[in-house]
Amino acid sequence: MQQRTLGQNLTTSALGLGCMGMSDFYGTRDDTESIATIQRALDLGVTMLDTADMYGVGANESLVGKAIAGRRQEVVLATKFGIERRPDGSRVGVNGRPEYVIRACDASLQRLGVDHIDLYYQHRVDPTVPVEETWYLGVSEAAPATVRRAHAVHPISAGQYEYSLFSRDPEDGMLDTLRELGIGLVAYSPLGRALLTGAVQSTDQLPENDNRRRNPRFQGDNLPSNQRLVAAVRRLAEAKGATAAQLALAWVLAQGPDVVPIPGTKRRRYLEENVAAAGIELTAEDLAALDAAAPRAAVVGSRYAVEQMIHLNR
Repeated sequence: MQQRTLGQNLTTSALGLGCMGMSDFYGTRDDTESIATIQRALDLGVTMLDTADMYGVGANESLVGKAIAGRRQEVVLATKFGIERRPDGSRVGVNGRPEYVIRACDASLQRLGVDHIDLYYQHRVDPTVPVEETWYLGVSEAAPATVRRAHAVHPISAGQYEYSLFSRDPEDGMLDTLRELGIGLVAYSPLGRALLTGAVQSTDQLPENDNRRRNPRFQGDNLPSNQRLVAAVRRLAEAKGATAAQLALAWVLAQGPDVVPIPGTKRRRYLEENVAAAGIELTAEDLAALDAAAPRAAVVGSRYAVEQMIHLNR
């Protein structure tokens, strides 16, 4: 597995592993397989593991902690704070108060079973608290101006943003800002919540507690429209002896040495498929063909529901 550097000196694998879906939002849990998936990722040289205190209301951090016990030195451990949830999973809101950050960090360390976190993100910006008062080393879905203000207080290593063939928002000035400041980009949902894999043919196949049932890109006529784009990506992938998912990940990897995608999965077979994408080399012609197959303006539906979009780009 190739290595990439985020910020000044945070070295990680070129491809990471998003752990959210192992505990929340994407249907049923299988902790045994999830732990095996994390450990297999480490065996394959995947060092960045991404979690957050709100995933499973702390359950995901506890799961990751169990999986990396005895292997802490192999891991670039990333977690997040800022989205408060009650024990029943309902949301309180966004909290960026300094005293809360300290409590949240202590709780994350305890659940993870570690004495330090390598990359600590503010999950969402709290508009009621000046960003200068919220101390952290990473940002997530913050606006360029907010990133500049935060970076002036303490150098930021990485910004986490949704980035994929189907979600190109970082190209609207965010990538330029990050690169100007020497900040890496960690790309979450690089497979468009599995939309780019072609695996989701209908929301009927998803469990009732799967958030994609309520995601605009999976609803109504949007899904078949987006599936036609996926079919075009799949045809290009087959010509290179790859899957649509692998080609989509290779596209993100090709966006620059300061970009680290963190595809999420809770199964070893998909993990191994994703890791193989790191070995795919894309030419300028390949990239142009992908842009033509999945034009940015052709993707139908916002990436979150309206009530969630208001927390982005603050």
